[in-house]
Amino acid sequence: MFAIRLTSGPADDSTRVLAVGADGLPTAADAADADLQAEVTALLSSADDPGRPGAVQVLPRPTRRPARVLLAGVGRGDEAGWRAAGAAIARAVRAEEPVQIQLGAEVPAEALRGLAEGLWLASYRFREAPTGPRSAEITIRVDDPGSLAQSLEVARVTAAATWLARDLANMPASVKSPAWFAAQIVAEAATRPGLTATVREPEQLAAEGFGGILAVGGGSASPPRLLEVSWQPAAASRHVVLVGKGITFDTGGISIKSRDGMKLMKKDMSGAAAVVAAILGAADLHLPVRITALTPLAENAISGSAYRPGDVITQYDGTTTETTNSDAEGRLVLADVLAYAVAELHPDVVVDLATLTGANAVALGKRTAALYSHDDELAAALTAAGAAAGEGMWRLPLPGDYLEYLHSDIADRHSSPARGAGSVVAALFLSEFLGDRLDRWAHLDMSAPSWAEADDGELTSGATGWGARTLLRWLSS
Repeated sequence: MFAIRLTSGPADDSTRVLAVGADGLPTAADAADADLQAEVTALLSSADDPGRPGAVQVLPRPTRRPARVLLAGVGRGDEAGWRAAGAAIARAVRAEEPVQIQLGAEVPAEALRGLAEGLWLASYRFREAPTGPRSAEITIRVDDPGSLAQSLEVARVTAAATWLARDLANMPASVKSPAWFAAQIVAEAATRPGLTATVREPEQLAAEGFGGILAVGGGSASPPRLLEVSWQPAAASRHVVLVGKGITFDTGGISIKSRDGMKLMKKDMSGAAAVVAAILGAADLHLPVRITALTPLAENAISGSAYRPGDVITQYDGTTTETTNSDAEGRLVLADVLAYAVAELHPDVVVDLATLTGANAVALGKRTAALYSHDDELAAALTAAGAAAGEGMWRLPLPGDYLEYLHSDIADRHSSPARGAGSVVAALFLSEFLGDRLDRWAHLDMSAPSWAEADDGELTSGATGWGARTLLRWLSS
């Protein structure tokens, strides 16, 4: 990540950025440069909606200094508007170009955070790609740098967590085996005091009864793992368990996907990427809440040892599941881990993130995740955190009468009944493993927003890192 520096004092001659509010006027101007003020006013008067969040007007001044001025729209000046402006600025400046952004007096902390997050997030490029991120420093000029330093640090940690989640999801599946994923996070955790990470390999998974993880990962030459990362600060009074689906590639198994359905399945571990990024970020921010991140890691492959449609699987809690669709694998690995979390960790709250179904995108589109919870307060808190972070979600119901869809004649429940309401029924299946924590649990079905087809605001083409920002906001509250 490139450097963003806060400072005060007069501007220099590098490319200058001025923010433009919804009224079409700059939020800060250089009173000592009357010529620049006049040029800015003239340009804005002829521009179409220059204060729209994310709009950028370019004022070239080749014979004067600064030689180039960017005017970035921030709308009403809320955090979302500043985030959009930051993303637009990141795309409007050249990679090696030094830039200074002039902000007005008494700029709110949330404005600075939004601006910095937008700058960093829109500058992301997958690290194996030939085009790297910008290297020149961005200077943000404010009246009181010290008062905004913490906001900038929070933005940096949040962006770094999102970059990590994007890197993990963008990594080709030929590299990203369950063992590779676990090793990356163990190494990251080792650099942060207070974090511990353990990895269960197949023999231990079998000894402890993680039947869902073993079944789903049984067809692959890369055996499954269960990664557990723990953050236990001394001041913590609450224990949050975060669970993330970690299917490192999903062929659909014997119920094989189509070519189009399979081509993006390296991202099927985006939930796992988000929760491990969030716990690493929480450690960096020294958040006073105990957190355990659990990621069942498996590759759903096709071979003679792959589990079959019609198999009955014994989950961690001893219950049995009939599955007639090996492409409904995510709920099987999550069920094991949710049951383990409730039985062994006794959390106050459980939140799981999963690229679980494509069905939620039919109702909610590409930018919005589906939220399921029986806990109104938890649902409201997650929704508010997502709105502040720029990651939308919408609460969907958990109707009790749909539980009959999970009935099986040969097992305790059916994992993939062909009766519609795919996202809802998948959430209801997971709810069966929460025991006495059912009313302190939330499930986020985030398959659609985990991937962007093109650059869009602070998102870049490819993995979005969806969920890392929301979780850090929520944990911080």
